[in-house]
Amino acid sequence: MGYFRIFAAVPGFFLSALILMLLWNANIQKILPSAIDMNYGQSLLVTITAWLVVAPLAAVGKKWW
Repeated sequence: MGYFRIFAAVPGFFLSALILMLLWNANIQKILPSAIDMNYGQSLLVTITAWLVVAPLAAVGKKWW
């Protein structure tokens, strides 16, 4: 059953990356005028990094409670 949960999370991953890219590009010039825009590939890398950090923490938290 765990494998099906992984497949169910795939659309959420790509949607998270898209939302991150859109929000970054809309707001970064207001915060740092010299910053560059983020493309979709960079957004995917940031998202997978965040997911790899948060997933073990969520698993430990689930077992702890």
